[in-house]
Amino acid sequence: MRKLLNTSIVYAIAALVCGVFYREFTRWKGYTQTTALGRLHVHLLVLGTLFFLVLALWDKGGHLTARPRFGACFVLYNAGLIVTVGAMAARGVTQVLAVELTSGADAALSGIAGLGHIALGVGLLLMLLLVKRTALKNKESK
Repeated sequence: MRKLLNTSIVYAIAALVCGVFYREFTRWKGYTQTTALGRLHVHLLVLGTLFFLVLALWDKGGHLTARPRFGACFVLYNAGLIVTVGAMAARGVTQVLAVELTSGADAALSGIAGLGHIALGVGLLLMLLLVKRTALKNKESK
C-alpha cells in the first residue's frame, strides 16, 4: 500500500507543477489559445493521483500488491502514463512557442504519444483484470 500511496503523491506533485507551469508559461508568452499543456494537470491528477489512491484503498482490503503480476502491471501503466504526459508536454510547448514541426517530427511526436497511450491502456486493462482476480480470490477465501 505504501508504494501506491507514494506513487499517488508523486503524481499529485507533478500535476501541481504542470498546472503552475501551464499558467505561468502561457502567461509569460502571451499565449491565449488552447494547448495540450492545459490537459496535463487533469491527466496527472486523474490517471496518476486518483487512480493510485483508489488502488491503495483496494490494496488495504484486497492485498493487490501481493499478487504475482502486480509489478509488471504497475511498471507498464506508469511507463505509459509518463510517455503520454511527456509527449503532451512536448506538443504543448511547441504550440506555445509556435515551433513549426516538420511532418516527420510531427508524426514522430504523435507516434510516441500513441505508444504511450497503448502502454497506458494495456496497463490499465491488466490492472483492472488483476483487481478482478483479487476480488474473486478474496471472495472464495471467505
